[in-house]
Amino acid sequence: MQTPTHASNGNVTGEGILKFGWIQGVLTRCLLNIWGVMLFLRLSWVVAQAGIAQGMLLILTTTAVTSITALSMSAISTNGVIKGGGTYYMISRSLGPEFGGSIGIIFALANAVACAMYIVGFCESMNDLLDEYGLLIVDNDVQDVRIIGSITIVILTFIVVFGMEWEAKTQNVLLVILLVAILDVVIGSFMGPKSELEKAQGFLGYNVTLLTENMLPDYRYAEGVNHNFFSVFSIFFPAATGILAGANISGDLKDPQKAIPKGTILAIFITTFSYLLLAFIVGFTMMRDATGIIPAVINSTEFRNETVENITESLSEIVPTASAVIQETIADTTVKYGSHNSFQVISLISWVSPLIYAGCFAATLSSALASLVSAPKVFQALCQDKLYPYIHWFAKGYGQNNEPIRGYILTFVIAVGFILIGELNAIAPLISNFFLAAYTLINFSTFHASLAKPVGWRPTFKYYNMWLSLAGAILCVMVMFLISWWTALLTFAVVLALYLIVSIRKPDVNWGSTTQAQIYKTALQAVHQLNSVEDHVKNYRPQILVLSGNPSARPSLVEFAHLLTKNISMLVCGHINNSLLPQRVRNVLQYKGNSWLKAHKIKA
Repeated sequence: MQTPTHASNGNVTGEGILKFGWIQGVLTRCLLNIWGVMLFLRLSWVVAQAGIAQGMLLILTTTAVTSITALSMSAISTNGVIKGGGTYYMISRSLGPEFGGSIGIIFALANAVACAMYIVGFCESMNDLLDEYGLLIVDNDVQDVRIIGSITIVILTFIVVFGMEWEAKTQNVLLVILLVAILDVVIGSFMGPKSELEKAQGFLGYNVTLLTENMLPDYRYAEGVNHNFFSVFSIFFPAATGILAGANISGDLKDPQKAIPKGTILAIFITTFSYLLLAFIVGFTMMRDATGIIPAVINSTEFRNETVENITESLSEIVPTASAVIQETIADTTVKYGSHNSFQVISLISWVSPLIYAGCFAATLSSALASLVSAPKVFQALCQDKLYPYIHWFAKGYGQNNEPIRGYILTFVIAVGFILIGELNAIAPLISNFFLAAYTLINFSTFHASLAKPVGWRPTFKYYNMWLSLAGAILCVMVMFLISWWTALLTFAVVLALYLIVSIRKPDVNWGSTTQAQIYKTALQAVHQLNSVEDHVKNYRPQILVLSGNPSARPSLVEFAHLLTKNISMLVCGHINNSLLPQRVRNVLQYKGNSWLKAHKIKA
């Protein structure tokens, strides 16, 4: 046997299989996935719409959902061996194959779509960078997003197909770039505007008047939606979906029981602080609306109250013949700058703006990589359990690490389809509901296990509460409907359909789920209640013991007893054997007896 060797990006076992510790395997992945596209492209817009107060409330609400889910997940992950499949493995082994299978497909699809969302965010940043230098491919809009996105997904797919080691090295580089970019924003906010142009575009530096004005919400109509707290929440919520990035590669972790709770909870704390800090900086330093015209920096409120006609009239006194041109120019400038109108606010605040582009690229690409890895691994674990027909082909793995190459190809196809949509805000609410459905079942799994109290429920992680988990599950469902009631109904319909498929197929698996434990507990409680209830003629039911031996040996006797019980009373078939029987023989006899009763539709 080979001596285990150690690498900076994880541990390599004696068999040559790469395993990650809690920092590389969970903390780094969760940080990179949570610090995704929303950090640089949408956080400033969230603050512009919701204001500083409601913006921070929105971030903390998101954190509450993810923190409760992380506590529930930590309890499940420390309750025994966690194999590959992450979220799917935890839910299926806790609630059974029906819930596990349905949420496994939903969760794998959510990660595939999330990969597309992050790549679209990357493409938007790339378009803005090209626009700064007057470059374009086709239209510097949706068509360019589709072209750049398609090329990007091909490159990322090649990286993950080469193996987890290459993907891990890429993640380390991206994390360093991302941390430098966040530090760049903080430094830039203290240095203030570097030119009059930056002031004209709305960056004033720390300004108490601006802080007061931006404290309250200013919800507006944008991209076909009259926004409110929950519509903005639905767009921001995918920023928090990275908490499962570490758990999703549970099969590649050295010690999942310790790594998942430690890395996930610390990542939530760090990212929440960073989101709150950047939201405060944007609200304290950035105007909601600005003209970009250098001679006059116009206060947001004053600017919104002054009409285009008034500005045109004042400027037309200087250039009377250019009234139409001036009006068109002003109409153009009114929508270009300020946190409401530009998604490049973070770049404006920063000290070195190219670093923000690099950070945005790192955030989006790292999140896309994590999702591109998570979706196939979850789907592969699901296919290996053979819960659904026609998908076992995707269960095959390749190489020492059992890489799901076929799953990568399927994820690639799904991601390309959503990349071709090209609109970030159109994709985000759909992903929110998919992830919330998974969070709901993670929380419910912990509650149900605590309620049923099976012998096997002994998590080493003690900082959870069954009622808090139930509250988390209810909160997730409420948020699903508040975000989009029809998307929530569609999600539940899909989950129900997938649940029924597994229920009807009845796969030959026995994972000792809490559903089984609850059935036993309920039956035992009912028997105890019956024990204290006196018989009454109105409720009489014959209870018959038939010494039939194997039911197939004396079918007439069993059928006579069945005529008395009619499947609504208790009928017990007894098979007495004088000799000592091995357990295997007992199991065979019991199986044959139950099979005969089931075939003849006799409940006994």
